[in-house]
Amino acid sequence: MNRRRQWLRRRNVIIAASLGVALAVGVGTTWALERYVIAHVAISDVDAYEAEQSALTGDSATSAEDEAADAVTTETSYASNDADIQISTVTTGSGDDTVTYYVADVTISDATVLRSAFAQNAFGENITETTSDTAADNNAVFAINGDYYGFRDTGIVVRNGVVYRDDGAREGLAFYTDGSVEVYDETTTTADQLVADGVWNTLSFGPAIVEDGAIVDGIENVEIDTNFGNHTIQGEQPRTAVGVIDDNHLVFVLVDGRSPGYSKGVTLTGLAEIMQSLGATTAYNLDGGGSSTMYFDGALVNDPLGTGTERGTSDILYIAG
Repeated sequence: MNRRRQWLRRRNVIIAASLGVALAVGVGTTWALERYVIAHVAISDVDAYEAEQSALTGDSATSAEDEAADAVTTETSYASNDADIQISTVTTGSGDDTVTYYVADVTISDATVLRSAFAQNAFGENITETTSDTAADNNAVFAINGDYYGFRDTGIVVRNGVVYRDDGAREGLAFYTDGSVEVYDETTTTADQLVADGVWNTLSFGPAIVEDGAIVDGIENVEIDTNFGNHTIQGEQPRTAVGVIDDNHLVFVLVDGRSPGYSKGVTLTGLAEIMQSLGATTAYNLDGGGSSTMYFDGALVNDPLGTGTERGTSDILYIAG
């Protein structure tokens, strides 16, 4: 059985288990399908919605179109007036202990250069698209999967300075327009307050794995969700993370996994050690597993689950080219 079939089999087992639990507690398959499978669109045209909100508030973002013609792109780098991106590949270990990961060192001229986009240009639950397709739809030169906000109905979602969801539930990450980035407790604030304080984007997954340059205690025991089949994020897994080196200087890491001989994945502590080694003083875990995807200049950088096949996800962080 090839890896693609193995992945599909595991996915079907999880879905079947979820539906089985739903039946056991008497809520039926209809509820499970509605909650985890069927798309629920709250905003069908995000571009128009953001333009309307920006017009109301007077906000404006840095336009990549004005300087794209002056950009210089190589196989592993991109340089423009707004962004400098350096992509590198690191391989450690050997045999079944091999770990392969990809690093994007990113410096931007303004915090609003780092943008977010939703799958199919729509906001809601269970709306998915591959990272590559969402990136292409938004003329991205670089993109990475986000927090898969659409798998859950909680968490604060602020993207490109616009509020989409205000239901604090966990430890989030906030990107401010002044270039700073902070870990925060979603339950102690509101989305509107964050925007008023200058927040441009939020992420709601986690946990924070590095703070003040130190690895955070207890990260191996964190539960992100209580959804069926998604209780924990422990073990050696494919991972995606964002780290902060300085204001407007970020590092994105994509660790492939579940592919013996190519990359077995890492624990959260292993991911934190990578981020530390790159100089990140703050680092935050994003959605991983089959969602872990890095895109650069029209192509996949990594090899998701060793199959070269992307899994649909609900959102990306990107830099336009």
